[in-house]
Amino acid sequence: MRIVRVVRVSAVFFVAADEALQALPAKKPVYLVGESLGSGVASYLAGTYSNRIAGVLLISPFNSLVDAAQGHYPLLPVSLLLKDRFSSEKYLRNYHGKVGIVVDGRDNIVPPKLAHRLFDGYAGPKKLWEFPDGGHCEIKEQPLRFWKEVISFWQQDNAGLAK
Repeated sequence: MRIVRVVRVSAVFFVAADEALQALPAKKPVYLVGESLGSGVASYLAGTYSNRIAGVLLISPFNSLVDAAQGHYPLLPVSLLLKDRFSSEKYLRNYHGKVGIVVDGRDNIVPPKLAHRLFDGYAGPKKLWEFPDGGHCEIKEQPLRFWKEVISFWQQDNAGLAK
């Protein structure tokens, strides 16, 4: 008889992310960028190590993998079948730092409404970048200008930021 052990993919990602974070110098600010599935990992790190994370940027994120998968398989009971949930909205409840979210209007992998749901549900300082013509993980702006905006958002004080 052969015994097969089912390993949750999220656990593997989270352990690797934990180890990577621990390898960084403790006294330096840490900024996280997560794309698509990586947005769930970045949200997990932010919520788990909120005192170490200075800012987060989530590109093409979802509020939970269950909701993203349900959109692709509307007739299946995804919440019963999916072990890995990557619940970004849940993880971010423990984080109160700055979160930037990039929404791609023509994303056929993660519906824009899930990124909006994540943004709307986040209670801390936040900023939304929307690219109506952008596809999945596609920033439709000059890279240098976009990253300057992100860094400026992370470094500004919280006065005047969306909450």
